[in-house]
Amino acid sequence: MSSHLSRRRVLSLAGAGAVGALAGCLSLGDTPQSGDNAPDSSGDNAPDPSGDAVESLPTPVQGDPESSVTVAVYEDFSCPHCRTLHLNTYPDIVSEFVESDRIRYEHHDFPIPVDERWSWGVAGAARAVQDEVGDDAFFEYAALAFEEQGSYSVDVLADLAGQVDAPADAVRAAVENNTYSPVLEADRNAALERGVRGTPTVFVDDEQVDLDSGDSQFAAIRSAIEAAESE
Repeated sequence: MSSHLSRRRVLSLAGAGAVGALAGCLSLGDTPQSGDNAPDSSGDNAPDPSGDAVESLPTPVQGDPESSVTVAVYEDFSCPHCRTLHLNTYPDIVSEFVESDRIRYEHHDFPIPVDERWSWGVAGAARAVQDEVGDDAFFEYAALAFEEQGSYSVDVLADLAGQVDAPADAVRAAVENNTYSPVLEADRNAALERGVRGTPTVFVDDEQVDLDSGDSQFAAIRSAIEAAESE
């Protein structure tokens, strides 16, 4: 596999996220809209960079990048329901589908923003880690960041970098200077074009997964993956 979390990390995440709701964070409407009623993608722009900005980065990917099945997950680092998904469901996806290279797993940033400062700031910190040390470290860092939700600060985000062998000064600078705002805004706008209106949102190939179907989130995602594999 091209990218993974350690089994210890997977198990610790599953334990940490034992409690949480299934609903999502919605601020742009429950359903996609079109025409004059569509949400304005410029309404919640990323904060302006205060220095040199990074204009583009590849999508963070785990599993088999060439897999015929793609799971695309859209998250806001300040959304409590994204935290639930990441701590409860994501470890099971890793164990069953990522580690066996059955899927291409993609992270997409969708700062609603739930929090004007940290929806963008934490996403920028995670992208700095990706830029410095790659996708493996990005996913490790993202998991650590969700564990710290509610306690975000520049110092916390910089300190987490050391746990994934990323330079703390680069993460600190990214948060303070909004270095990755163009990357995050492009990701958000692409999500709006796809019809994403809240977080977490999960697509398996071109089908959006109903995370409130009555099944567990993992059961709903697994069912969608298995259906895609059978096509």
